[in-house]
Amino acid sequence: MRNHKPLKLERFLPYRLSILSNIVSQAIALEYQQRFSLSMTEWRVMAVLGRFSALSAREVAEHTAMDKVAVSRALSRLVDAGRVDRHRHNGDRRRSVLRLSEDGWRVHDAVAPMARAHEERLLAQLDKSEIDTLARILDKLAPVQVRADPDPG
Repeated sequence: MRNHKPLKLERFLPYRLSILSNIVSQAIALEYQQRFSLSMTEWRVMAVLGRFSALSAREVAEHTAMDKVAVSRALSRLVDAGRVDRHRHNGDRRRSVLRLSEDGWRVHDAVAPMARAHEERLLAQLDKSEIDTLARILDKLAPVQVRADPDPG
């Protein structure tokens, strides 16, 4: 008979982080999904393009640490909806440059304050020391490519 050692999933850090991420993300996602018919992936793509304009699809995927196929699908929907403009890079048919369109910026500028307010409500449960500690821990554990800019604002 084998001696099984089940994983205590409820104490397993990757699982706990995933659950927390889902809970936190879904709470704000419901609001922008209803108002703008925008998926979570589409919003993340738009947020990245708002922060780092003129990116390729590969660069967007790197900034979000999301699956390239999911990013590609989200970009296609955003382009079709007129929220993202896609242009060829210096005539190179293999490389597209992506930017938020005027409508994309309108949606971005409506959703970003909602996201910031949600973050403020979430962080209000912590004191300053806990917030600082959390930020340091997340910075330590985050993949390098996601930490694109030390400026949190």
